[in-house]
Amino acid sequence: MTNSRIAAIDVGNDSLKGIFGKLDSELNIPNVIARDIEDRPIIGIEELDKQDPLDGIHIRVHSPALQDNNAIYRVGNLATKSNNSTELDPGSSKSEEDQTLIMLFASLALDAAEQDSLFKKNNNVIEANYTLGTGLPLREVKEGKDVGYRSKLLGSVHQVEFLVTPRHQGIKVNIKFDEVKVYPEGFAAFINLVMDNNGNIINKDLIDKRILIQDIGGLSTDIAVIKNRKVDDDKAQGFNLGVSESLEWIREEIRSKYGIELDSRRDVVEIITKKNDRNHIMVKGSRTSVHEIVDRILVELAKKQYRHLRNMWQKNSQTEICYFIGGGSSVLKEYIKTLNNNLDGYNIDFFEDENESIWMMANAYYKLIADFSRKNQKHDHKKEDEKKLAKTK
Repeated sequence: MTNSRIAAIDVGNDSLKGIFGKLDSELNIPNVIARDIEDRPIIGIEELDKQDPLDGIHIRVHSPALQDNNAIYRVGNLATKSNNSTELDPGSSKSEEDQTLIMLFASLALDAAEQDSLFKKNNNVIEANYTLGTGLPLREVKEGKDVGYRSKLLGSVHQVEFLVTPRHQGIKVNIKFDEVKVYPEGFAAFINLVMDNNGNIINKDLIDKRILIQDIGGLSTDIAVIKNRKVDDDKAQGFNLGVSESLEWIREEIRSKYGIELDSRRDVVEIITKKNDRNHIMVKGSRTSVHEIVDRILVELAKKQYRHLRNMWQKNSQTEICYFIGGGSSVLKEYIKTLNNNLDGYNIDFFEDENESIWMMANAYYKLIADFSRKNQKHDHKKEDEKKLAKTK
């Protein structure tokens, strides 16, 4: 039996969140990539291994699942510094983008390189086996895209070669999947609310309630309708409305008004959500408010999100509570609360711990894939016992 390591990965539009093994490792990588050359120039190459690998992910990716195979990329923090960096565009399907797979493979390769003692290693090649739990927006699952996405991953070897990357330069990781589970994001959020890491029910008063879960992401919004402990597929809806476009508008207005270049949408999110000096930037060394720009753009987006909530609640009138989750909810929380207080006064809730909201999907996938893995092992042990028993007869 191969040593299969659990991986729960949420390739979010803002960043990838990954949880590995027995909760012994986690990764958070900005979802930004940039095409690059093999010998990227670096100042102080002898200092390379003293740096954090997360700040210098530079890889070649070989996989039959990719449309653009064998290409070289900067990933995450390193890519944000490139002038040719790409983030996922509004309207794109997560399951059909090379970028989703590159982020996924990069995170698994990084985990395998950091935990190389767990896998077979021959010279500089690590043979890494994973049992993966991940997810797609509800809209894509309803269109059946999860089937194609899963089959791209299973049955092939995906190789990541670290080029000029701190600590891992020259290492190749061959990634194989023993199992891949692709969950609809809304259902995963419900599981996270009611189940602990050992598969036990923790929120009994919630389990039989009628619930809406509005997951606001970078590129899309999913509203899951939970009834009788499962997602009502017919009523659940996905919309091509996320926060990315609004963040781009804020970034562009700041650039045109103040001449300040922000590297990525993540920089805009930091300005909007930081605890101190929120909605302020430094212009020529002076602290400057961008409150008017941020408020004007985000109020419009919050109104659109609130309209979706109102429409869904009208169609599901016996709903008892709506939970707002996802990175976009953290950005829009105060605006949506204000609208709700002034308008309909629905029973809505946000996760006050922004970290919990952002990591919710990865945590949910972990709970689901760990539960699957436990049951699978029990089944395997039972079959082994039956074989042994048969031999003694």
